Amino acid sequence: MPAAAILERLYQPFPDSPERPRIEEIPARSVPEPYHRLLVHTHHMTVTVEEFYGMPVQVRVLAVKKHGLDYARKILLLAGSRVVQFGLVRIDLSVCPENIRQAILAEQMPLGRILIEHNMLRRIEPQAYLRVTLSAAMAEWFGVEAASRTYGRVGVIYSGERPVVDVLEILAPIPPPRISPVSGSSA
Repeated sequence: MPAAAILERLYQPFPDSPERPRIEEIPARSVPEPYHRLLVHTHHMTVTVEEFYGMPVQVRVLAVKKHGLDYARKILLLAGSRVVQFGLVRIDLSVCPENIRQAILAEQMPLGRILIEHNMLRRIEPQAYLRVTLSAAMAEWFGVEAASRTYGRVGVIYSGERPVVDVLEILAPIPPPRISPVSGSSA
């Protein structure tokens, strides 16, 4: 399914979302470092982002919509006080055992950590990689200028062969490393 169609499905419960960015679907090989290392894999982003920033991440839930066993939420992941990722998920709670369902609905932990800690069988399949132009609202969360560029992905998390979660994950823009001047050179 094209990224635009997955995005439409994810944003359906939140039709008036001011943070919705502009996206361009790109091949995995076009995702530059360090974003490539952070996005082009089949692991939970929670773990990947924690390893990159060297600390556990916390979740801040921005909005929730629940209709029966269809649950959707918009979140930010924070490393310390810094927002490092925006996420949007739709979860089929009917596939989740009661203890996992309750942990998700408690909205206290990132989804990846819940699935890992409860050892729920899972397979993560990225569906598309994205070049993202941030809206003013999203740029404000990340502490950057509106229309800044970053990268993300859309994917599906499976339990066995059954799709359980559709997910959009957008990383905060990562500044390029500083290059120190070479010392000891003579002119």
